[in-house]
Amino acid sequence: MIALLAQCAYLSETSRMIEVYRALTARGATVRVATHGGVHRNLLTAAGIPHEVIGPPMSDERGARFVADALGLGNVRQSMYSDAELRAYVLAEAAWLKKYDARCVVTGFLLTAQLSSRLAGIPLVTTHTGSWVPPVWENGLLPADPPVPAMRLIPALLRRRLINAAPNRVRYYTAGFNRVADDLGVERIPSLAALVLGDLTLVTEIPEVLGVPAEDMAAWRGSRGYRPGTRLAYSGPLYAKLDVPIPPHVEEFLDQPGPIVYVALTSSSPGLVRAVAAEAGKAARVLVAGTVHAIGDLHSGRTCVAGVLPSHLVMPRVDLAITTAGQGSVQTAMAAGTPLLAVPLQPEQTLNAVLVERLGAARRLPPAATTKAAALVRKMLGDDGYRLAAKRVKGWYDAVDGPARAADHILALAGASMP
Repeated sequence: MIALLAQCAYLSETSRMIEVYRALTARGATVRVATHGGVHRNLLTAAGIPHEVIGPPMSDERGARFVADALGLGNVRQSMYSDAELRAYVLAEAAWLKKYDARCVVTGFLLTAQLSSRLAGIPLVTTHTGSWVPPVWENGLLPADPPVPAMRLIPALLRRRLINAAPNRVRYYTAGFNRVADDLGVERIPSLAALVLGDLTLVTEIPEVLGVPAEDMAAWRGSRGYRPGTRLAYSGPLYAKLDVPIPPHVEEFLDQPGPIVYVALTSSSPGLVRAVAAEAGKAARVLVAGTVHAIGDLHSGRTCVAGVLPSHLVMPRVDLAITTAGQGSVQTAMAAGTPLLAVPLQPEQTLNAVLVERLGAARRLPPAATTKAAALVRKMLGDDGYRLAAKRVKGWYDAVDGPARAADHILALAGASMP
């Protein structure tokens, strides 16, 4: 049996697990799914995926605090969970994995699996690192954008060197995990990088976008700051294809003439959504995916507000997408051939934005500079170069079945782990 642990506090991670589940079951694999709960758990139900809630059920409010404390956003001295929560989740996961005799466990950002997989004695596969993987920083490819304001005082060249040297040397966010690891007698997590990498980390991108050859990715082996045996493998793009309909009022809005900007700033504050939507509305009609935010008051003749939307169906019908540049939203835009205006909130999102920006398919906008959004929207809508670049990436993505490749890697690992 292959176990999937879904982090339902995030739309992106929930939807990725759905795609992995579908690809695995299409190959005849026996798969079980569990989660701690969260605001997007309903998507598992809507997709017809049987699942269990294990450990203390995560309320919507607790999930929101988890997101606020997550890597790149929260204080680096905390570990997103209390020690008591960590211990409870790890023990519940390990018991569940042993109960069903799991051969390997796959997760997207349910970081407690770092410890529960060790307790259960099975390999861990992660899908959540996206492009944030060792060959990127070892080749100095992480952007020089300062992750903390104080680093703005450091010259850009030195700042880039420091940022690229840090992931496997700093222990940000690991303290709580290591206290619980010591308590349970399992392997500690030596660095920030090790906290997010699995025994097998699926690199959910393609070499043409990431800039690291496939043979270099497969050959990579870690040393200092990594758990022994950590491996990497390209799987290709992995993004949401939600089985939810486009609401009639959105269909009507999309069918009207004139350029449309799609604002889908998930896992961000309602204030940021409002600010960006207002600015974009000065340059075009705006469709806002409100997800969990109560922003229905923005609805007007030029602005349409909806909840969770099937972005893979919406993106091909709009002229520009504005997202926080989580990898899933970037890939959904590129797979549709739609240019992107990125408003990244943390370093991993900045990297995703930079990768497609250097290909000419995107621009970046700092969250503190939303007043410049209208001008950027006008510029991008008026320049066909952005759409042509996005269509070039679309052509690359069309040649790769990311979920299928991910499933093949997982099945190979699960087979290798059998006695």
